[in-house]
Amino acid sequence: MPVRVETMMVTTATELPGYRIVRNIGIVRGIIVRSRSLLGSIGAGLQTIIGGNITLFTQLCEKTREDAFELMMQHAAEHGANAIIAMRYDVTEVMQGVSEVLAYGTAVVVERIS
Repeated sequence: MPVRVETMMVTTATELPGYRIVRNIGIVRGIIVRSRSLLGSIGAGLQTIIGGNITLFTQLCEKTREDAFELMMQHAAEHGANAIIAMRYDVTEVMQGVSEVLAYGTAVVVERIS
């Protein structure tokens, strides 16, 4: 059994071209709750003075989404899926400086169309 669904088998669409859905397992998710560090907030604050891309926050957001995505793929594999369709992200601020990132989608079993 795979440890996680492969990245190429995850799509935001409701179908995976070249594959037929043979079983719908249901919703799977990966949740990460992360806060900004004091040093990171100070560094990002300095970047806002200069303007442009706030790289410290960009990197934090990218890492958080990547971690949530990875957890979702693991959750799907644990339930026997080999693909995820209709994948989405959702972000909620839990409290000031603390955000929840949720990656979710529908876990399915697919087989290649011959």
